[in-house]
Amino acid sequence: MGLAEIEARIRKAEAEAGRAAGSVKLVAVSKVQPLERVEAVLEEGHRLFGENKVQEAAGKWPTLRARYPDVVLHLVGPLQTNKARQAMELFDRIETVDRPKLARTLARLRDETGQCPELFVQVNTGEEDQKAGVLPKEADALVALCRELELPVVGLMCIPPVEEEPALHFALLAKIAARTGLRELSMGMSADFERAIAQGATSVRVGSGVFGERVYE
Repeated sequence: MGLAEIEARIRKAEAEAGRAAGSVKLVAVSKVQPLERVEAVLEEGHRLFGENKVQEAAGKWPTLRARYPDVVLHLVGPLQTNKARQAMELFDRIETVDRPKLARTLARLRDETGQCPELFVQVNTGEEDQKAGVLPKEADALVALCRELELPVVGLMCIPPVEEEPALHFALLAKIAARTGLRELSMGMSADFERAIAQGATSVRVGSGVFGERVYE
């Protein structure tokens, strides 16, 4: 696999879905990847990355950004309210706003600091107990709250259940986005991103397909 092959597959899926070339962005998810692999992808010219944990991003990206200042960084893992301030300093987008308490915390910190990254509401489309995300029936209300708080909410994100057909979950997310007037959809990972593109994904999150299998300590 690798960056070039994933990019080629994205362009092919765009064409097959009748989408404009370049309309889908690749978020290269670099969690627990060795630094040399991340640097190799940076050297290939890629600049859009995702991290799952605030702490890991804090240990990795400030140094890399000093060398590659045009990097754009997304938080794609759950966010605890006590890490919200640090997340707002580190990330250009937070894709995992999933509860009113977090939205209110982000709004308070925005008022204190005068800045806020773009936000996505994460929807738990499979209604799984162990997974982060607002329930589909509560998604509209959370989007409305974000707007009431004048937060820069631009899209929705989901992670479908492993054992279910992901296209059904991507279609549900697209439906919620359409009725709430949100233009961006972060959906699709290494195993299913072509199906996500067919359902309207504007960004896909691919880790091992770009970097190789993850190396856990």
